[in-house]
Amino acid sequence: MTSVDEAQDGKRKVPPWVVTFADLMSILMCFFVLLLSFSELDAIRFRQIADQMAQAFGVQREIAAIDTPQGTTPIFDKFAPGTPEPTPTDDIRQQTSDQKPELLTYTSHAQVESTVQEIGLQKVADSLSKLQEALASEVARGTLGMRQDQTRIIIRVEERGSFPSGSAEMTQAFRSVLGRLAHELTQMPGLLTIEGHSDDVPIRTSRYSSNWDLSSARASSVVNALLHNPDIDPERLKVQGFAETRPRADNHTAEGRSLNRRVEIVIDLTESVALVQNRARQLFDQGRADLAFGAEWEVTQRRGVD
Repeated sequence: MTSVDEAQDGKRKVPPWVVTFADLMSILMCFFVLLLSFSELDAIRFRQIADQMAQAFGVQREIAAIDTPQGTTPIFDKFAPGTPEPTPTDDIRQQTSDQKPELLTYTSHAQVESTVQEIGLQKVADSLSKLQEALASEVARGTLGMRQDQTRIIIRVEERGSFPSGSAEMTQAFRSVLGRLAHELTQMPGLLTIEGHSDDVPIRTSRYSSNWDLSSARASSVVNALLHNPDIDPERLKVQGFAETRPRADNHTAEGRSLNRRVEIVIDLTESVALVQNRARQLFDQGRADLAFGAEWEVTQRRGVD
């Protein structure tokens, strides 16, 4: 055995795979070194990205490194608390007005139209109140009865104290009542319809052959009494006789038949109410709501009665 063989026998033998592994690692290291040498580093872009990341996370670079970093909020970059200032006046003054604010402000057409309708009906109610006040004693005795039916005023003349039974000749006392009523009617507009009514008891006399004749005759007597006032326009008047066809009570009792024998004076204010409402609408459109509630009747009488 030679000296080389002895030296090899005295050392530990290296495994064969180590050589292959070492060659592979050397090749990989060279590959990554080449990749690094071929790449470029954009320092400016890196700096921009770093600054944006620092702002996003609220890092403050202006403070010393020994202080604790603090976060920020973009709200305080755009807004700042205001400076309180004293009130320029030491007292508060209030202005008053006689006009009601709820009557001067109207926000919708429906509200205006509803108010206009109320104005028209209120005018009818005011006229009814004036008639009741002027003839309060007759209303209290039950000779006259008055009520409002939308745009109409109905004055009911009871047979008691006005006409004798089975006759159309009115009493003298009732003529004076109609004289005062005629004066009040000249102060207000509207068409006047005088309606005669009777009970269902048949009548046949030398003058009245039926209740139709009697009811119509009583209505005509009321018209003639009203026309004693020269200021009453005849074209406002209309006469109708309904006999027993429109009872207001049961004809089976004496009391009911007495209530059915009556004359009714119907004051139709429909056309006049429409004129007042149109005037009120115009005032609302002009912003004069306070004047709209004071619109008055046009006393000029209307023609063209059927």
